[in-house]
Amino acid sequence: MASFKKDAMTVTATPARLSTASASFEAEFKARLHWSAQADAQIEQRVADILADVQQRGDAAVLDYTARFDGVQATSMAALELTQAEFRAAFESIPAAQREALQAAASRVRGYHEAQMKACGESWSYRDADGSLLGQKVTPIDRVGIYVPGGKATYPSSVLMNAIPAHVAGVAEIIMVVPTPGGDKNAMVLAAAYVAGVTRAFTIGGAQAVAALAYGTATIFKVDKITGPGNAYVAAAKRRVFGMVGIDMIAGPSEILVLADGTTPPDWVAMDLFSQAEHDELAQSILLCPDAAYVEQVQASIDRLLPAMPRRKIIAQSLNDRGALILTRSMEEACQISNRVAPEHLEVSSLEPQRWEPLLKHAGAIFLGAYTSESLGDYCAGPNHVLPTSGTARFSSPLGVYDFQKRSSLIEVSEAGAQTLGLIAAELAYGEGLQAHARAAELRLKKVPPMRGVE
Repeated sequence: MASFKKDAMTVTATPARLSTASASFEAEFKARLHWSAQADAQIEQRVADILADVQQRGDAAVLDYTARFDGVQATSMAALELTQAEFRAAFESIPAAQREALQAAASRVRGYHEAQMKACGESWSYRDADGSLLGQKVTPIDRVGIYVPGGKATYPSSVLMNAIPAHVAGVAEIIMVVPTPGGDKNAMVLAAAYVAGVTRAFTIGGAQAVAALAYGTATIFKVDKITGPGNAYVAAAKRRVFGMVGIDMIAGPSEILVLADGTTPPDWVAMDLFSQAEHDELAQSILLCPDAAYVEQVQASIDRLLPAMPRRKIIAQSLNDRGALILTRSMEEACQISNRVAPEHLEVSSLEPQRWEPLLKHAGAIFLGAYTSESLGDYCAGPNHVLPTSGTARFSSPLGVYDFQKRSSLIEVSEAGAQTLGLIAAELAYGEGLQAHARAAELRLKKVPPMRGVE
């Protein structure tokens, strides 16, 4: 206990204190936001070598890297495959409270994605005035791979958030890969796989797992898309195999931005900032508030609450290096700054969250009201917690059923429709100098004109 107290006394967190009224705000704010997404050159080269090796040697290479990086010795991939019986046994072995929590979270996540499926995941068509059918056919991806981290921490919630929307979308085969350093299999992760309906799973990780999913081996069938977070090696590998397979996104460090009007208990906001800072040292936690006294109260809460946090060293480094408490001139200005950041998680900790929500355009997920902590979204609220980071919420969206489907256009032109469309298409095709295109359309006309451009 003495060592705990000594350690706690030496760890402090002082996020940057900025004010939008300051002449130096823009430069200071940009410096605080800066994060390089460029992977280290050595990581890139190492990943390239691993991908090439797995592509060439398949299972043998995966076994070698699993032994080297995870310390798990196996003579065949069969020894690294998790079975449905193991999933069920893990589910039955965990405490009843954990079983019930997993099932409750899964039910809410499934319900949200089923609603999403009804809204955007169904095929549609219509016929125009000429009787031609136009529409869109929505079909699920055949096989997906989900990567579940297993290094610094374990993430059963990531199993639910990746596997359940895939299942709801109609994906026939969901292959999970999860590293197990030292051979330690986390029962909650296996139980989550049981609840979420994972088809197959292997205790492999890193770039070699991404390579096995992307290229296929004698044991692991090639998937069509890979989703799920991972470390720098996993991110680099996903970037390199994109195009051969689909990927969800290249995720950066976790982020939270809190818009506060000063009415929420400051301890709540401080802990919400901690909730992302504890992920890793590169995570970013920002408070935007027009009330100077409240900003001071949040800092006081940080000082008082930090020593009790088991991951206080990580939290402190994250807040010291990338955190910020920003005094704004108004809530309207705070909303404008939030849109510039386009954060992964955006909390509107206000008495009137609905007043500010229409002003917010860019965020992975928006949490409205003082009682809506970001952590509820991470685990059990229902919407997906796989969210765009590093400002990419400006153009991308949370993981959803649409990520596990693809769309085919449907076109059935009637004879009457061909008479109208044929003339339009031929005119445009001749304009592009593509006579075969034009002629293909003209041959379906009742009166076929002479082909143009032919002497």
